Amino acid sequence: MREDASELARRLARDAEAVCRHYLCNGRRQGRYWTVGDVRNTPGRSMFVRLTGPESGPGAAGHWTDAATGEYGDLLDVIRESCGFIDFRDVAEEARRFLALPHPAPDTAISKRSISPAPSGSTAAARRLFGMAQPFLGTLVEAYLRDRGITALHGTGSLRFHARCYYRPDEHSPTETWPAMIAAVTDLDGKFTGALRTWLDPRGFSETTLGKAPIDTPRRAMGDLLGHAVRFGVPGEVMAAGEGIETVLSLRCVLADMAMAAALSAAHLAAILFPDMLRRLYIVRDNDPAGDWARNTLVERAQAAGIEAIVLSPRLGDFNEDIRMLGIDALRAGARVQLTPRDVGRFLDLAA
Repeated sequence: MREDASELARRLARDAEAVCRHYLCNGRRQGRYWTVGDVRNTPGRSMFVRLTGPESGPGAAGHWTDAATGEYGDLLDVIRESCGFIDFRDVAEEARRFLALPHPAPDTAISKRSISPAPSGSTAAARRLFGMAQPFLGTLVEAYLRDRGITALHGTGSLRFHARCYYRPDEHSPTETWPAMIAAVTDLDGKFTGALRTWLDPRGFSETTLGKAPIDTPRRAMGDLLGHAVRFGVPGEVMAAGEGIETVLSLRCVLADMAMAAALSAAHLAAILFPDMLRRLYIVRDNDPAGDWARNTLVERAQAAGIEAIVLSPRLGDFNEDIRMLGIDALRAGARVQLTPRDVGRFLDLAA
């Protein structure tokens, strides 16, 4: 795979300006460089892509640096980030598709309007939205999660921050913009299938909204969700699955090394697909009728597939409520008595 990536990067670099005009269309050429706001195609001038130079080594064509963040990479990284891809196979497929296309003349700029819009709510639209978002550390998303009691933020690359995400209450209302947490939904192979938008209150946390924007529907999903999930960690023989991102991440504060998946609703949790190597599934239950139904359905499906199913139940409404209202020590104690003895030693963070 590495040799394939290197060859693709070299082929893209031979026509670096065409790559930039296509994937970084919000930028422009300045001398020997293409300038743009960042690798996710944000308008601006802090990122520089070298358009000419040797095929490899210092000063190679296609290499870029973002002066604002210190990020750097090659044109495969540009494709990955601007398109919102997660899996390398999707990046390579898109690169090969691009290399087979006729390229515009250098003086024929591809404007933002010339790129056909993705259908609203589609996987393509979700991928573009995720590609336009930025890493969440140091943003309102990090503050939102920490205000919800979630302090274990490792392995959360599936989450990003969008400063001005569109929100429209209904078809008759004007479009608004709110800051949002954007979560990538992927299949078992890591292929991007959809996204969840959680609009946030820029004023911060309150007990009424718990940090979400004061709008009618602060969460909306888009793309293909059935069977898929927002994933944290790589599942092996053991994993946990629940409904909400905040619920799953709360439990991960005390089960730091266990792979987890958030299916985003009770119905989607009941239908989540199982990895081939999975032998034990912890079902992270929400304490309500929908959570009971999802639990029962998922237990039945897991057992039919030869997978041991163990239910993890919160003391209050869900595990995020437990960590906020009862504290992390109570959450840890509650999880300990529900895990198998073997998994207590493997996964439970016993720190005081």
